[in-house]
Amino acid sequence: MEIWQSLPLDCLISIFSLLQEEDLIRASTVCKDWCYAAETPWLWRRMCLQRWSFCNVSQHLSDTGTHSWKAYYLRRSHLEMKMKTGRSCADYTCKTLRGHTGRVVGFEYLSGNDGRSDVWKSSPVVCSASTDGTVKAWDIHKGVSVWSSPAQSPMQDITVDPGQSVVVTSDSAGTIKTWKGSSGEELACFLSGFSETTLLAFSYKDSSFLMVGTVVGSLLALTCPALCEVSRHVVCDSFRLNLLLSSPDKKWIFTASKENFNSSPKVFYSESVCCPAEDEDIVCDSLPVSGCCAAVFLPSQPARLAVIQSDGLFTNKTLAVFDLALKESKYKKEPQAQQVACFGVELSQRSDVVLEARGNSTLLVADGNHLKVYTFKGELVASFQDHLQPISALCVDSFRVVTASRDLSLRVLTWRNDPEHGLTLESQYHLLGGSFTRSRGFTNVACDYSSIVASAESLDGKDVLKAYTFDF
Repeated sequence: MEIWQSLPLDCLISIFSLLQEEDLIRASTVCKDWCYAAETPWLWRRMCLQRWSFCNVSQHLSDTGTHSWKAYYLRRSHLEMKMKTGRSCADYTCKTLRGHTGRVVGFEYLSGNDGRSDVWKSSPVVCSASTDGTVKAWDIHKGVSVWSSPAQSPMQDITVDPGQSVVVTSDSAGTIKTWKGSSGEELACFLSGFSETTLLAFSYKDSSFLMVGTVVGSLLALTCPALCEVSRHVVCDSFRLNLLLSSPDKKWIFTASKENFNSSPKVFYSESVCCPAEDEDIVCDSLPVSGCCAAVFLPSQPARLAVIQSDGLFTNKTLAVFDLALKESKYKKEPQAQQVACFGVELSQRSDVVLEARGNSTLLVADGNHLKVYTFKGELVASFQDHLQPISALCVDSFRVVTASRDLSLRVLTWRNDPEHGLTLESQYHLLGGSFTRSRGFTNVACDYSSIVASAESLDGKDVLKAYTFDF
């Protein structure tokens, strides 16, 4: 022991860099010198970045050590352990958010914990819209409504712009409104004239926009929150435009109708939609696929798009993956969609397909009560059948996947690296939503880093939100 105690600090730190969390904590109890070396911020910062690669606690560090790299590592790893075991009462609390007197048509996090910086304080706020004509904001930790809008026509859709703290809704009368996220104050109103619309909040070059898909197949671009019309384009005449997506690099907008199996999805170059020039044509292109029942951009690629083709029969369909790029010449801009993968997927005949993605090469397909994990080259790496009824929604992040089902349960799965197949999933536990005497099951789910929120369709027509908060 005397030899080890006589080692200089730099040598001890170098040796301790080979240790894992448990061993490093154990070493810190040996003596004063070892404790000083084991508390070196560089060691804990290194472990944080090795484990998560996306964390920045510099704005929360303190001289007292209350907020330090070590504290960050211990607290975040403790939280992930709770999210992995999911023991009722010990790991999480569940609150039922009641107040709507109609069906919940959608909800989104207005603010939440992203897990990257402040894991010490977070007050997630979720906003929901209902056919009762109201928008509500909820503090999911306290389980209470923060504000509620005046009742109007039944709501059709909801989206949020977290950067501006703005909530956007559309109703059955064709009215689109923006609301101040902190108070529920109405900011602007736009009369679209369409009874059904699909909304997508979108940022481009430090400006915020709202993409609106209409029931007659047109795409509207509005400023946000002012709701001034910027441009309007026909995508699929006479069919509802109900699938809108934006690429991670914000250069592309994907549009499709899941109701028209003969039309091809279109991609628009964002600049031509948000900042149209009078003497230039719209820059868009149709993808070389017919029909679309689901699509997703892969989050870690600038513009990699996966599309499941459909002819309405839903048997042995094709999943195609494209990389989008812009070819520019002196006089013209041309979008290019290069197909980088294509493979068959077996789908049931009676359920909607849910498609999500992780990283730059992992795709998740939920069909009926099956969840399948593919590489973007078509290798099936995992398959699960944890639910008794169809999966209605998926939520995917870097740590876990949550599936919501009509069987009134949520299934939590966590990511792991498999030596043979690489990234795959491990099924963990169910979160139960209550009793079938009151509900028809879950219809949607959303997550931030430390909580899960799901909407449950009630038999009495008064839908509720279930909020599961994992304690730090």
